[in-house]
Amino acid sequence: MGRLVVVSNRTGDLGKKTQTGGLAVGIGDALKSSGGMWMGWNGDVVDSPDSSNTQLETYENVTSLTISLSVEEHENYYLGFANKVLWPSFHYRLDLMDYRTKFAKCYAAVNRKFANTLHPHLRDSDLIWVHDYHLIPLASELRRKGSAHRIGFFLHVPFPSVDVFSAVPRHGWLRECLLQYDLIGFQTKNDVQNFCSYLKEHSEVKFLAPNLIKWRGRTISIGDFPIGIDVGQFSAMSHVSDKGIELERVRRSLLKRFQIISADRLDYSKGLPERMKAFRKFLDSYPEYLGRAEYLQIASPSREDVSAYADIRSELEQMTGAVNGKYADFNWAPIQYINQSIPREKLALLFRCSLIGLITPLRDGMNLVAKEYIAAQDPEDPGILILSKFAGAAEELGDALIVNPYDTNEVAQAIRKAATMPMEERKARHRTLLSQISDQDAQQWQNEYLAALRSVQATVPRSAPPSLPNWNEGQGGVAMPGSRH
Repeated sequence: MGRLVVVSNRTGDLGKKTQTGGLAVGIGDALKSSGGMWMGWNGDVVDSPDSSNTQLETYENVTSLTISLSVEEHENYYLGFANKVLWPSFHYRLDLMDYRTKFAKCYAAVNRKFANTLHPHLRDSDLIWVHDYHLIPLASELRRKGSAHRIGFFLHVPFPSVDVFSAVPRHGWLRECLLQYDLIGFQTKNDVQNFCSYLKEHSEVKFLAPNLIKWRGRTISIGDFPIGIDVGQFSAMSHVSDKGIELERVRRSLLKRFQIISADRLDYSKGLPERMKAFRKFLDSYPEYLGRAEYLQIASPSREDVSAYADIRSELEQMTGAVNGKYADFNWAPIQYINQSIPREKLALLFRCSLIGLITPLRDGMNLVAKEYIAAQDPEDPGILILSKFAGAAEELGDALIVNPYDTNEVAQAIRKAATMPMEERKARHRTLLSQISDQDAQQWQNEYLAALRSVQATVPRSAPPSLPNWNEGQGGVAMPGSRH
């Protein structure tokens, strides 16, 4: 069995016993169980990176290979093409896309830099697993250097509809880069359907089966692999004692109050302003809950140097003040808004003592917070998950209260339904949801994906990989061989 080599934009801290974040948890476990290498950016931004900025460290049976980014690379590759072009467009926010030719050029160059750094460390039998939208061109760059490895790609964010993806500048080039992988993995069946529909309309690939294509003499597999969490670990966190949280739980119980909780990164894809509007609608529509319902919104800082994120923070602060100013009493405030990161151990306890988990992103690849909320619940007195139908997790978690996050009335009604739901129904829903996340946990995700990658036929390059776009041709989509554009 070949060594596992994982490549992601950032690496986890392999020195820690446990990782945080869906990608780091799943990958960290896979590497520690099999041994291998994890390559990525170390988070450092320097004036002029050179070979001395490459770091190679070993943690037991895992090697960490990291590089630095220059100020220009960080600005144009990471903040630019990755997070001002791909992130908004993959989350259906073309109105927020800020495309510049230098972004795409640097995005290609940094992927080349990743490949140039990684290639000398590869062994012939290595299995390469590339993660997320930052590194779409990586396989193409490795193929250019003669790599015939099995290379898989997994997209953690949604893959958008045909019309949206075809509006992304350089989408033809991105398609050709994706087709240099042997296995292309997505979170949901809907993502797979969107990608296959795009290929049918915008390429000449041959479909051998619904999720199997042939392109330039190579066979490429496509599949959905919903990512999960370590259910047992997160559940154990929810049992740890915390005097402050326990006192708050007792206070709410004595005053016959209940807590609604949301925990997200501060990001426009999470639907935070829409969620606050829905809670305000709930208070307007059901005044009997004034003085009883307490909404805790945790919004950890994210990409603070991108203007769209600063705008959301300002909007949330204003809405919190407006709602509290209108409804608060001398001993009760309806909204508690926290704009800082909360340790996962504390978050697990907060989830466990919250009657309602309000997880309503406008678009999300999966949303592991929804699964963490379920794992943290007391089976004898479980809370209720309200989940956006546009979260990838909704494809699995049908026993949650599924809502349209754009419909404030529907979300407000779901809050009331959860607040009045009989205990037996709460228990029945929780049993089903807990069984679902336990069956499709982080271990199952990595096992299914790696088994699929190991089963594909190794690539034998029979033609040169797609040429990089001619950066002087303008800023539109680049027509590649086989494209209908």
